[in-house]
Amino acid sequence: MEKIQQALERARLQREGKNFVSDASQVQDVQSIEYTRTKSVGGHTDLQRENRILSAMEHNDYADAFKILSTQVMQRMEEHQWSSLAITSVGVDEGKTTTAINLGISMAKEIEYTVLLVDGNLRKPELHNYFGISPEIGLSDYLKGDVDLADVLIRPGDIDHFVILPGGEPLMNSTEMLGSPKMCSLVEELKHRYPKRIVIFDMPPILNVADTVSFVPCVDCALIVVEDDTTKQVELEQAVDLMSVTNILGTVLNKARYK
Repeated sequence: MEKIQQALERARLQREGKNFVSDASQVQDVQSIEYTRTKSVGGHTDLQRENRILSAMEHNDYADAFKILSTQVMQRMEEHQWSSLAITSVGVDEGKTTTAINLGISMAKEIEYTVLLVDGNLRKPELHNYFGISPEIGLSDYLKGDVDLADVLIRPGDIDHFVILPGGEPLMNSTEMLGSPKMCSLVEELKHRYPKRIVIFDMPPILNVADTVSFVPCVDCALIVVEDDTTKQVELEQAVDLMSVTNILGTVLNKARYK
């Protein structure tokens, strides 16, 4: 693991952080925010529980683990004044979407923050499936210029200060769309629409398609999910090199097997 940590440190040092500064006099009370145009859609609790979504589960060690992770991530992001985070994995089925959802929900429980979770997997959008909801439009429709951004945002259930932007219709030219100026402009708009907002992007695996590498220069930082006893070190090192265009916060070890 020492080589992995060295690779992560090299990637961090290769790029200066992209900071934004907000005027403290303009910061409003997060608790007073009302999502007047954002649709509130109830999902299926049993399905969410089956998908290990925190909002549908009782308090347990699993929730505590995400609380620790969210605290560590927020401390790093606050230190550098970062507010946009991409979450990806090295390969498929390593748990990146579940990690992105639960990290976002855990962060949203902080009284000072609001969280927007974006489905950036435009070839195979599936974030909404974890909540058991079926949106008609999403990010791809916005990028094609067909819809207003406010019309695609959804509040899933009764989770306070937590909003999702579903992926929408699958796109074959997803790499080009995610790396477009319009997408980068959207990231900036989403970051600054509300005070103390964190925007999380659930992205495709790094080594499967070029989408994530094309997109991550638009965000402040990234987390890489790896699966215990599955992700190979050589693959992770390759993924870290590809992700060096952004600030890598670190890795999340998922599906750990306790002996």
